[in-house]
Amino acid sequence: MEWHACLDEYQKLVIRMSTPRVVIDNTVCRTATVVKVDSARRHGTLLDAVQILTDLNLSIKKAYISSDGQWFMDVFHVTDLNGNKLTDESVISYIEQSLETTYPDKSLGFNGLTALELTGTDRVGLLSEVFAVLAELQCNVVDAKVWTHNGRIASLIYVKDCNSGSPIEDSRRIDRIEARLRNVLRGDNDIRSARTSVSMAVTHTERRLHQMMSADRDYERKPDLQCWTDSLVVNVQNWTERGYSVVNVQCEDRPKLLFDVVCTLTDMEYVVFHASINTTGDKAYLEFYIRHTDGTPISSEPERHRLIQCLQAAIERRASEGIRLELCTSDRQGLLTDVTRTFRENGLNVTRAEISTAMGMAMNVFHVTDATRNLVDPKSIESVRQKIGLGNLKVKELPFRHHQMAERQDEHEIGVGGAVLLSLGSLVRKNLYNLGLIKSYS
Repeated sequence: MEWHACLDEYQKLVIRMSTPRVVIDNTVCRTATVVKVDSARRHGTLLDAVQILTDLNLSIKKAYISSDGQWFMDVFHVTDLNGNKLTDESVISYIEQSLETTYPDKSLGFNGLTALELTGTDRVGLLSEVFAVLAELQCNVVDAKVWTHNGRIASLIYVKDCNSGSPIEDSRRIDRIEARLRNVLRGDNDIRSARTSVSMAVTHTERRLHQMMSADRDYERKPDLQCWTDSLVVNVQNWTERGYSVVNVQCEDRPKLLFDVVCTLTDMEYVVFHASINTTGDKAYLEFYIRHTDGTPISSEPERHRLIQCLQAAIERRASEGIRLELCTSDRQGLLTDVTRTFRENGLNVTRAEISTAMGMAMNVFHVTDATRNLVDPKSIESVRQKIGLGNLKVKELPFRHHQMAERQDEHEIGVGGAVLLSLGSLVRKNLYNLGLIKSYS
């Protein structure tokens, strides 16, 4: 009896030690809500925390991360997309509960659906052809995300049977769907690289899209045009004395930027021990101290070059090329086929898409360019809106707004311009200072 009692107490101690502790404070910073998380460290813990915050469309304005030893401590300064502090108690409570869960749910509620993964060569009208095939095969698209980058396309599409509303499980039907979609993706010139598969949908959707594009080696392909990320700078070097590799990123700030970078580092089997993230105006400055999961830094020039390529690609994939169109209307069978066909017939190329349905309503976002990936003539946009419905399809600016944050006298900007502008040891001390672990970093 005493042995069982001791075992129960030990199990309770393990649970307490492994459960993250979360503090959310609206008083210590006048411009943002501060979210502090500390927990026993495991691979992927940082990504889980960032994923929870970005899935709520929160903007991470600053962050300080430290995880030496077997413990990690993260401090995030977050706002909503309008630059305001978080005041909704239900949102704050949700963040606390989610961050305190040791292993958060990564399926995002897509159980009961069949997940289709597609990769291939991008071309004008491809998405229209994909949705037309799915409609013909009696597949109802419930949710989907589509990314394009460097001439490639990756899509994760969640479907169910149009008639029964159930997931599609018949193996012969699945084979037929995969074959038809593979033929569409191949077109006339992508016989080898077009891929389709059915997924168990246990991975976070956007993380899976990064994995799919990375497996497709989009980072090695030359872009057809210079995109908005001309200001993107990624630098990687070793800090031999301390056994770290140091990653510096400077680029335009945007939603989910930190998620994209941390996701890539995690999936490439790097562990973040220290990091500092800062945004100033419309610029973001990120610095990471990383090692392999076996505790060693980057060991070769080819590896360093590949990491730079992969980080650049991860940041560029979500780049919002073109005009943002939002469709909100009653859902119906064939809606996506009709809308994307109208885009194609009017010379619009979809560079990114987010499809969702809820309560009988379709809420879809499309980023469109012309066939050469340049800005679309406004007359073409108005023609498309007339055909689809002016009240249903609207031109929208991104909800994200860059806000100039008031700088405190004791804050220092962090930047890179192809080289590290702060001494490496200084940044570690600053991280520890901001985490309250030392009294001074001077």
